[in-house]
Amino acid sequence: MAAAAALLVAVAGTAGAVALSNRSGIAGQPVAMTEVKTPPSTTSTSTTPPATTTTAVSTKTTTSSTPAPTPTVAGPSLAGRIKPGVPHTGVATFYDSNGGGACSYDPSPDPLTAAMNTTDFEDSQACGAYVLVQAAGGASLTVRITNLCPAPCRVGQLDLSAAAFARLAPPVKGEIPITWTLVSPALSKNISIRYKTGSTQWWCGIQVIDHRNPVARLEVQVGGQWQQLQRADYNYFLSANGAGCGRSIAVTDIYGQRLVVAALPVEPDVVQATNVQFAGH
Repeated sequence: MAAAAALLVAVAGTAGAVALSNRSGIAGQPVAMTEVKTPPSTTSTSTTPPATTTTAVSTKTTTSSTPAPTPTVAGPSLAGRIKPGVPHTGVATFYDSNGGGACSYDPSPDPLTAAMNTTDFEDSQACGAYVLVQAAGGASLTVRITNLCPAPCRVGQLDLSAAAFARLAPPVKGEIPITWTLVSPALSKNISIRYKTGSTQWWCGIQVIDHRNPVARLEVQVGGQWQQLQRADYNYFLSANGAGCGRSIAVTDIYGQRLVVAALPVEPDVVQATNVQFAGH
């Protein structure tokens, strides 16, 4: 059954503090084992060397009308625990999810989401990843990782949204064995960028949204050079001294593909669209 936990995240420094506490929709919160109607299917600074890729350049846009460039992908995988083509075994439980949570995403109309156990979550590295979940009986579906499921969730465990679990098994089962694998699905949208609440030219947090593949690193342009930002466990990349805030941004996925987004204004809590997206794998 689903775990019960409280998630506390503190952001120190100029930005102030943000806390996540017990509330409806946090992974691990118990839910009643009642029948769930299935909705219609909607199918720190690091020392890692720079990715050897051809860079895709974007411009700020309010729509995705400009087709994304098709860059050449090269270089080794930058994946952490969740690696392409490597299956994971565990169990699936479910909770009352709205698509928000520890990854700091907004509530989503997509009912097929999941919270990842602490080990595989890797301090937010799993945020936004798509994983194919397969039940022992043969049922399967793809979910997006949007939240953290703390202990007693164990390694390999996924705490699914109630709608996702109901696609795999009757909710009265509560917990089922599963296998899950990272996938790179086709998406109808491009990547978006968001500056964190409280961001200014002296401090900022940058979030990548709607990426097809897990994000491995984010860099900002400072004085003609690229500077890598440290990722917080709540899924924002932080510039503690304001360096690069409002400048060009380079986002690299776990396959080594690097996309460059032209300078966007520092508009806190505003989702800004781009015309780029990672290639499928």
